[in-house]
This record gives sequence, C-alpha cells and structure tokens, in this order.
Amino acid sequence: MFISKALKINQNNNLEIGGCDCVELANTYGTPLYVMDENLLRENCRIYKNAMDKYYDGNGLVLYASKALCTKAICKIAQQEGLGLDVVSGGELYTALEAGFPMDRVYFHGNNKTYDELKLAIDNDIGRIVVDNREELLTINQIASKKNKKLNISFRIKPGIDAHTHDFIRTGQIDSKFGVAIENGEALEIISEASKLSNVKVVALHCHIGSQIFDLDPFKLAAKVMLEFAAELKEKLDIQIEELNLGGGFGIKYTQEDDPIEYDNFIESVSKVVKSVCSEKGIKLPFIIMEPGRSIAAPAGITLYKVGSVKDIKNVRKYIAVDGGMTDNPRYAMYQSKYEAVIADKPDAPKTQKVTIAGKCCESGDLLAKDIMLPSVEVGDILAMFATGAYNYSMSSNYNRIPRPAIVLVKDGQARTIVKREDYKDIVRNDIIPEDL
Repeated sequence: MFISKALKINQNNNLEIGGCDCVELANTYGTPLYVMDENLLRENCRIYKNAMDKYYDGNGLVLYASKALCTKAICKIAQQEGLGLDVVSGGELYTALEAGFPMDRVYFHGNNKTYDELKLAIDNDIGRIVVDNREELLTINQIASKKNKKLNISFRIKPGIDAHTHDFIRTGQIDSKFGVAIENGEALEIISEASKLSNVKVVALHCHIGSQIFDLDPFKLAAKVMLEFAAELKEKLDIQIEELNLGGGFGIKYTQEDDPIEYDNFIESVSKVVKSVCSEKGIKLPFIIMEPGRSIAAPAGITLYKVGSVKDIKNVRKYIAVDGGMTDNPRYAMYQSKYEAVIADKPDAPKTQKVTIAGKCCESGDLLAKDIMLPSVEVGDILAMFATGAYNYSMSSNYNRIPRPAIVLVKDGQARTIVKREDYKDIVRNDIIPEDL
C-alpha cells in the first residue's frame, strides 16, 4: 500500500513509522516534523555495503552522501555501518569532525572549494580531495607544500554521458559546472600537469552522471569510459589509477509510478563491466567506490504537517494549506518533484478528492504537491508526506523568517530528537543593530 516498508497502519488506524504513531509524534514534537526510521536507514546502508563486499571481494567502499542529510547522528550511523562519507562543504566536513567520523574515510567533493575549506581538509588528513579544476589543484599543492605533505588526490571527470534526468541534476555531460571532460582533452591535460607537481599524487578518478536515474545502461557505460581513460593514463603518463569512484544517482520510489532497479543488481551489473574492461585493457582492478546518494536516506524519512485551512475554489482547484512548505521542502518549487501523501489519522481512507498542497510562505510557488488524490481533508488533520529523508532538511531555509523543523529518529517504538526545532531566538541570533542606528 505504501511506497516505504517503514510505514504501516497500527491498531489505532493511524499511520505508523518505526513503531511510532505519526499522530502522536505530531502532537508530542509539533509540526512540521521530519521523522527518520533508523532501522530502514541502517538496512539501506547494509544493502550497499554487502553488495560491494560481495561483488568486489571487499575491495570497495560505500560513501554516504552528506548533502542528502547531514547531522551528527546521521554521520554516526554511517560510521557504525562501515560506510565512508562524501562531503561537499566545510560545514559538512566540520559536522563529520564533530561527530568523530574517521577522517580517512572522508572524501571531499565540490566545484569551488575555498582556501579555508581545503586547509581544513588537509589539516585533518581526510581520505581524499576530489579535484575539480586547475585553480583548485594549484591551491591544494600550495597548501600541502606549506605543511610539508604529499597528498593522494582524485579528479572529478566528466565521462560525457547524458543520464536523461532533470536538466538541473545531470552532471556527467560536457556542459556541466563539475569537473573536467575526457572528450575535449582537458582531463588528460590537467592530470598531466598534476603529475609534475611536487606535493600531490594522482591515484584516483571520480565521475557522477546525475541523480534519480532508473536506467542501468548509463552506469555501465560510465564505468567502461572511466576505465578506458584509466588505461590511457597508464599508457600515456605512466599513472596507475588505484581507486575509481563511480558516483551514484540511483533512483528511488517517490511515487507508485517510479520503478527503481534493486540496488544490489546495480552494483552486480556494473561490477561485471569493471572486471571485463580491466581484463581487456590489462589494468589492475582498482579499489571501487560508490556514492548511493539519496537512496539511503530518502526512503527512510517522512514529514508530518498540520492542515491549517482548506480552500475550495469552485471549478478551479482545491488547496490544502499546511504549516510547512518550501522552507522545509523546496524540491517541488525547484524541480516540480512528485510526492505521495496520506492523512495520518485515516491513512487507508479512499482517496476521493484531487487537491493541491500549499505551504504557508508568502509565495505563489510555495507548493508541496499539485493535483494529487487524498481523502476528505479537515482542518487539524495531520498530513504525512513520504520519501522526504533526503534533500529536505538539508535544503531547508528560513525564508519568511520561518524556523526550521526538528528531526526525530524512530526505532522500535522509541523516538529521539537528533535536531532541535528552531525558535524565533534562533532566527535573530546573528542579527546586529549597529550602535549608530
């Protein structure tokens, strides 16, 4: 019935997640409220780790994508499950440090890392910096030189593959702000330059072709292209690529229409290509890294809202207004992303009305879902929106000076707060009135 195995209907005929009644969660912790199911979160981590161990004989690592959802508690769970961490900012790196995450399993991505961010990474001996461009390469070499270090580095490569997703989340084709391209020669050129620098050593390559991808072929093709490039580096520059990061972007089930491939099958299929190309090209099988992205966190999360008003515009549209919106989930406004939702206190009621879920921001584009089916909705109902564990809290904002919601982690009927709800004091905490005003 539901798109997530974490959800069920309990004996009170209410929606339940992680053994916790969603109506009771809303009443106890307030709304909007992010809820994460710890068991499903850990299960998703293990699916990937077990598949990597199985198909690459333990010669690989799964990275949790911090940008999907980054808190100290989430970092701790990733650590406990044997994953590495993919960070894309100084803030995410600092969160990992605060959580006590082992720095040798941290990989730093991003297309415009600042000097201070790079220094923080190098000072803390993180596992790998994934170099995006020439300026960054030279800055890394300069910082490493001052600290008398020689860093093993990776390069973000564009394999020239269009993964057929939304324009904003395609990152593998040549027209992308990320990385350097193989097809126009810039990747070979920058790696050749790096090989001549004294404080860096090129040991790894990275690619990422997009997000929310349901087709297996782009991943297989990306692996082939990247390994062929690794063979070219060996032949032309005598550089041995010891590590290959094949990124992620695996699609998840946001709605019943979505049909993702089993993630174990993704890894198995790509592993066959990796082994075949290595054998064909006569190169050593590199240490393989995968970045599952949203597929670990998104299915494990829901968001709870309280309905504040119902506005039925005759012969036009029926709006259901909730106490959240684009400040806690901007994905509809940005991508027109689709979600499914139910009323938590009548989750199995027939969906008889077409409605549009509106947020509370003073913005006409502040919608969470458009023209979806729900049962009859009343003011005060608790609305649950599914698959919101990724790119909701992490992309949230204080637009209209609205405080961010809390996050609770649920497991076996117990709920624990992992991010406190903001209040109005948090909103004005950094405001300053100059003395001469």
